[in-house]
Amino acid sequence: MTRMTFIGVSTGSSSIMTLFPLWAEELGLEGATLAGEDLPLGARPDQYRTSVEALRDDPDRAGALVTTHKMSLYAAAHDLFDELDDFARACGEISSIAKRDGRLLGHAKDPLTARLALEEFFPADGFGAARDAVVLGAGGAGTALTWCLAERDDRPRRIVVTDTSEERLAHLREVHDQRGTPADLLDLRLASPDATRRALAEAPAGSLVVNASGLGKDRPGSPLPDDAVLPEGAFAWEFNYRGSLEFLHQARAQEAARGLTVVDGWRYFIHGWTQVIAEVYDIPMPADRVSRLARIAEEARR
Repeated sequence: MTRMTFIGVSTGSSSIMTLFPLWAEELGLEGATLAGEDLPLGARPDQYRTSVEALRDDPDRAGALVTTHKMSLYAAAHDLFDELDDFARACGEISSIAKRDGRLLGHAKDPLTARLALEEFFPADGFGAARDAVVLGAGGAGTALTWCLAERDDRPRRIVVTDTSEERLAHLREVHDQRGTPADLLDLRLASPDATRRALAEAPAGSLVVNASGLGKDRPGSPLPDDAVLPEGAFAWEFNYRGSLEFLHQARAQEAARGLTVVDGWRYFIHGWTQVIAEVYDIPMPADRVSRLARIAEEARR
């Protein structure tokens, strides 16, 4: 089993297509290759099942990373898996598919990925129970981040989540009810320009504001209205590293005047891929190894 699959929407434009051969050589994964599999947004359930069954039944395929389709793939095909981790079951998403001794394993790596990336730029005591986390998007990535935030010793004052879908907001609430998150920690709001402006205006200085909506990657746009003002001293985190990246450009336009820390999704991308590769090929991924792979990625990126 040497071939890994990347299930997404526009996989050919991802940097991983260039990086994977370099990383495979560094990791000693002789003969390992990566193949993209593009599925349209809103794919039919049978398309997800066909994709998972083909991976399961092909002895040359080691596993897959799933992006964009994580929740839809879980909904359509979770019964095909022999084992799902706690995050996958609770969040209703699958981002990593691996095979062990004929068994198909599904994992939701996003909470771990979010924590590893967040720890690199946000202080361990950065919330101090006095600052908010404003998460724009309640899909798989947003839900995983809120899980990660609820697990922190230093929790936000509140976690404000906006989304255009009442269904996604209800799902996020259900995930946290199962987890036992205090109800008053979450503030869920149906997204609109006014709702977003209010959330930002109410957030204290130094709060965390995150684009977890997917806008600016596979679809153009931003969850921020054009006239939105980010909190003074805020940490503005764009989950994406490629695409039109409107949120990132909006944040950078305010960076100097508002004293912002602006972070793109590059390190989130690094952690996401290295953790799934570790799972698929059943290899350790300690911090020093991630650092070596990150250096290779930076060189290739330049």
